[in-house]
Amino acid sequence: MKKPTLFILAAGMGSRYGGLKQLDGLGPNGETIMDYSVYDALRAGFGKVVFVIRKDFEEDFRNIVLSKYADHVQCEVCFQGIDNLPEGYTRNPERTKPWGTNHAVLMAKDIINEPFMVINADDFYGKESFEVMAKFLNEVEGKQGKYCMAGYRVGNTLSEHGSVSRGVCSTDENGFLADVVERTSIENKDGHVCYKDENGADVEIPFDTPVSMNMWGVAPGYCGDAEEACKAVWDKNARGLKAEFYIPTLVNDMINAGTATCEVLDTPAKWFGVTYADDRQMVVDKIQALVDAGVYPSPLF
Repeated sequence: MKKPTLFILAAGMGSRYGGLKQLDGLGPNGETIMDYSVYDALRAGFGKVVFVIRKDFEEDFRNIVLSKYADHVQCEVCFQGIDNLPEGYTRNPERTKPWGTNHAVLMAKDIINEPFMVINADDFYGKESFEVMAKFLNEVEGKQGKYCMAGYRVGNTLSEHGSVSRGVCSTDENGFLADVVERTSIENKDGHVCYKDENGADVEIPFDTPVSMNMWGVAPGYCGDAEEACKAVWDKNARGLKAEFYIPTLVNDMINAGTATCEVLDTPAKWFGVTYADDRQMVVDKIQALVDAGVYPSPLF
């Protein structure tokens, strides 16, 4: 049985926007959030890490990032760019934005042949999430259309310095994803988790309501599904300036078509990231507390 692969969305690294955050040393020895994700994946049983990056950042990425992992895990890179389109498609020359996370996954179709998990480079997911995802992926090989996502408890994903937006999930009686609704202005108000509805009114939701933090587990056939779905988007919008296509959109479309299921895996892990500038010290403190508690070694690698 092949070990699952970790696929990290890192195409924003090295760019002016987002790149600095992803390379920010937040651990006691300058570790980045991504370093902790790689470490958590390794001890959960993942066998390979694939990064999607921009081609013009390859040399720096190999020197700054991959060199840390070389002695610990097999690493590969693939490249996402706005010109990475199938034969017969051309972009609008004025377009500057990438095509979204499904396009990023598509870039790995020739190097991932096993179940894999997709995460953001700059989110701290917690070791428990990697464990529950690895268990699912170790049992899904050869089963097409069987997907999963980490269902974070919304109360474990909030910022102390402002409201956040989250994809709030609803599940059926078997724990499979039924719907995801993007909710904005979610925050803790006097011990109650609330979001604002379209009329600006506060709506309370339970602390343990599952939300998506873009941690998806998929069978290898997903790359083929992503390619077909992206082509459908490009057939209509290849010359557009803003058209994008995201993993939740395809998963939702396949669920509605009856061609896939997505199990929502409960995780007790506390997500954190630098949503606001003031969050940075909080992240540093939380990582230090985990190191002090023996959850992570120091230095990490």
